[in-house]
Parts: sequence; C-alpha cells; structure tokens
Amino acid sequence: MVDEFAGPPYNRNINVPEGCDWESLKNKRGAELELLYTKILKELSNTKGILGQIFTKSQNKIQDPAKLYKIIDMVDKEEWSMMGADLKGKIYEGLLEKNAEDTKSGAGQYFTPRSLIKAMVACVQPESMKTVIDPACGTGGFFLAAYDYIKDNHEMNREEKEFLKSKTFYGNEIVANTRRLCLMNMFLHNIGEIDGDTFISSTDALVADEGKRFDYVLANPPFGKKSSMTITNEEGEQEKEDLVYNRQDFWVTTSNKQLNFLQHIKTLFIRPKLKAYHKVVYISYNGEAAVVLPDNVLFEGGAGETVRKQLLQSTELHTILRLPTG
Repeated sequence: MVDEFAGPPYNRNINVPEGCDWESLKNKRGAELELLYTKILKELSNTKGILGQIFTKSQNKIQDPAKLYKIIDMVDKEEWSMMGADLKGKIYEGLLEKNAEDTKSGAGQYFTPRSLIKAMVACVQPESMKTVIDPACGTGGFFLAAYDYIKDNHEMNREEKEFLKSKTFYGNEIVANTRRLCLMNMFLHNIGEIDGDTFISSTDALVADEGKRFDYVLANPPFGKKSSMTITNEEGEQEKEDLVYNRQDFWVTTSNKQLNFLQHIKTLFIRPKLKAYHKVVYISYNGEAAVVLPDNVLFEGGAGETVRKQLLQSTELHTILRLPTG
C-alpha cells in the first residue's frame, strides 16, 4: 500500500529506506529474497510514524523462500489502495477474530466480542469532534465501533472528517504484537496516516497520569487480582513481584489490576474545572466511560469498597449491563 501511495494518483512522499521498497522485494528469488525480506523488516522498524511502529520487533517466520515469493506475488496482484476501507477492514477483522478463536495462540484475551463493543458504544453515543481513549486497547475494537457509530450517525464536514481520522482516537497497548495488530487494523479502516504520528502508546497506562483528558473512555482492561512484574534477584534468578502503582490521583493503593484500571479511567474522563467565588471552590465534571469489569468489583470489600464509594460520589453511574457467564 505504501508503494501504491508513492505512485499516481497519490504521489505521496513516504520516507521508505533505499532498497526496502516493494519493487526491490518482488524482484528477488530464493535465498536473496529471504535475506532482503529480513533486512527490510529491520530497516522499516526504524522508520518514523505508524509504518515504523507496525514493523517494530517484526520477524520473518516464513522459512521457505518459495512460499514467501508466492505470498508476495499474491499480494502484488491486488490493488490495495483502490479497495474500499470497509472491505479491507472486514478482511482484517475477520482474520483477528479467527486468530482469537484459536485458544492455543492466546489471542482471545486481546479480542473483545464485537457485539459487546457495539452495545457499549450504542450506550455512550459518541459525538463528532470529541476524543476517545482505550487504555488497554488490544486490537482496537472499541475504536472501530466508535468510528463507525460517529460516521453513520453524524453528517460531517471536511474538518470533522479529518478530526475523526487523525485526532479522535488514543490508546495504550504494552504487548508489541497486539499493538502491531491494532495499528494495522486502524490503518486498514482508514484511521490515521501511515507516515503520521502513532496514537497507540506502548507504555503502561497505569504508571502515571500524563495530564491528558478525554471525552470518552471505552475499555475492557485486563482482569486479575494482582499486577506483577518479573525481576532478577541478587542470585540472578527471575521472580515475580507484586506491582503497586503509587499515584496521588488514586483513591487507594492496591496491586489489584482491575481496581487500578478503574481508578485510572476515572482520571482520564473527570476533568475538574476550578472556579473560585468568594473563596469557595466549585468543581464540575464531564466526560463519559463504558468499561467491562468482573462482577466482584461491584461487591468486594476493602480497596474495592473504597473505589466503589468514591465513584458513586464523584460520577453519575448510568447503566450496568449484566453479561451472561462466558
């Protein structure tokens, strides 16, 4: 697609390293092809923008050069830039869903059922010219559903269409391969520019409040009683240690992953507006969130009870959708 964008009618100047273009790749055979392909993956990972992020830590897992050539030939026969974004997006989403159904791959944990996502987006009803974040975005399902909802339910001018494409969506995904799938998924759905800035950060969203606030938070964060990290002890052995996030904006300090995400999400969409009248400070809030949580978050004591009480005091709880088991 980058190669197609470089030619007519687009004639875009996308910075691809010399010798790493599509033409160079498709003219090689055998061992030369395998060597060049491996080199290209490494070189492209160092380029700027979404293109470089897509190729970060990519590896050649096709050991047979004949099969690699056949795949390249099949890809070359299609005119990808002329194919509608809806079709490309459906093809890729279909591949992601099939991969998630393969329990051996473990990909299911990053793939939220699309029917659930659509129901949550329909509850929130996102509007045009507003921002959406998912702090644990997986393969980007919430972004795509919000994109479709906004596109289908609002008559947009050029400025609004550009905002939807380039400035609406933000997220975090710490697993490199999953982040790559998300960026590919977004790009194939016509969200973002291949040589533009990436909107999916590889940093752990829970580490700190970066100060940015968003109009909508849509998320299915990872569940688990404990957040942990692997460290090397003094004996040189690897061991897991509970990861506790000590943040001033959190109501409680806990190693419970879902409670930490819930507190972080609160920070993302609560936007204090301080107004002083005769030394009295008034605080108003705006922003909305729809989040998947396990049942126990609603009922457990201790840190969970503190978070729950604070949420009910500082936000307006609108809807709880109880999902069937499984």
